[in-house]
Amino acid sequence: MTATVVLLNGVGSVGKGSVAKALQEVTREPFLHVAMDAFLDMLPPAYWDHDEGLRFVPRSLDGETAIEVTSGAVSERLLAGMRLAVRALAEAGNNVIVDEVAERAAMAEYERLLAPFRLYRVALMAPLAVLEERERARGDRMLGLARWQVAHLHEGQRYDLEVDTSAMTPLQCAEKIRAAFGL
Repeated sequence: MTATVVLLNGVGSVGKGSVAKALQEVTREPFLHVAMDAFLDMLPPAYWDHDEGLRFVPRSLDGETAIEVTSGAVSERLLAGMRLAVRALAEAGNNVIVDEVAERAAMAEYERLLAPFRLYRVALMAPLAVLEERERARGDRMLGLARWQVAHLHEGQRYDLEVDTSAMTPLQCAEKIRAAFGL
């Protein structure tokens, strides 16, 4: 049996983790949840806001402060390893839900690595005002991350399905994804 990979791509605070957990509840077969944040938590603390790790750069966007995240060599290797880990899980016969903030280059790498498997690319989206309110409510995100990402993340990307997480609960989003792909 060929493994299935559902790649949930979206900006911070769009609800990727909540939708992934709900999707695990509604699929007929078991799916593992691979979260980008779990991999980023592997970085040594010294590599947060570091040129070789992740750097958080304030920018002005539409007259507001936005936070651009740039990756150095250490974090790039980590994220490349994440993509290889997803492939290894699929090669072992596991179905996988990936919760990721994948720009075009990362998405192209997923497509190349996961070509032997069923790959469904799902864009999770929400209006900026909703994302910024979620950032404030969470309290564990830098305000302005969503503003930068929403302006850039989905540009030039191809998806099999787009889901607005502001219009549905995580469970409703999961049901929509399950139904779209017969999971």
